[in-house]
Amino acid sequence: MAPRPNAGWPRPSPSAGASPPGVSLCRALSKLGLCSRKQAEILVAEGRVRVAGKIVRNGSLRVDPGRDRIEVDGSRVVAERKVYLIFNKPRGLVTTRDDPQDRGTVYDCLAELDLPFVSPVGRLDKASEGLLLMTNDTRFAQRLLDPASHVAKIYHVQIGALPDAALLARLRAGATVEGEDLTVRSIDILRSGASTAWLEITLDEGRNRHIRRLLGAHEVEVLRLVRVAIGRLQLGDLAKGKARHLTAEELALFQG
Repeated sequence: MAPRPNAGWPRPSPSAGASPPGVSLCRALSKLGLCSRKQAEILVAEGRVRVAGKIVRNGSLRVDPGRDRIEVDGSRVVAERKVYLIFNKPRGLVTTRDDPQDRGTVYDCLAELDLPFVSPVGRLDKASEGLLLMTNDTRFAQRLLDPASHVAKIYHVQIGALPDAALLARLRAGATVEGEDLTVRSIDILRSGASTAWLEITLDEGRNRHIRRLLGAHEVEVLRLVRVAIGRLQLGDLAKGKARHLTAEELALFQG
């Protein structure tokens, strides 16, 4: 007789010192492209999720998305197609899907697209704009976000000052803010006006509000902040508030 699907589930606990196999149930639902982890927690708490035919109310339960039969509302959850989007984020939107303050989110701009659940690769705060990658490929996202990858993020930043050589030297030296070392790969002047200037700032990694906190530490006001490139992928002429799928050639820019 052929073995039953998921025979032996739940699997035995790992030996002492060993890492539990698989991933948490909530993370599995996110990795499969169904929903965010927060939404998965709600589904599990409401008793709408079954693993191997059994209702599970513990979102931390370790499962194998490729082996275990996971169902939501009686339908099996299977991996969605991989989606990779480039999005031009407008200023004033947040990047969370469910905002407790009921602010506009980037997902409002994607509502009419036929997409599985996708997440932003990194963040842009509400006041920032420009290039945002969104995907349901968690390995792709983790690779780009890993500081060891040294994928450059390039920003054009308008400041309320006319920087001289001394200020540029201080900015290039970085700053320590609330115990975090905030550094840059490079800072250059793009153009200057009567009382403002545009800088091009390149980061190797992006900490929370990295540029705003760094400039603030040197008493420099940020008027606009636009991300224009990630690695060799440039925002180009994509209209504000619009998204499109990355081409095979663009995806290849992130290989290796």
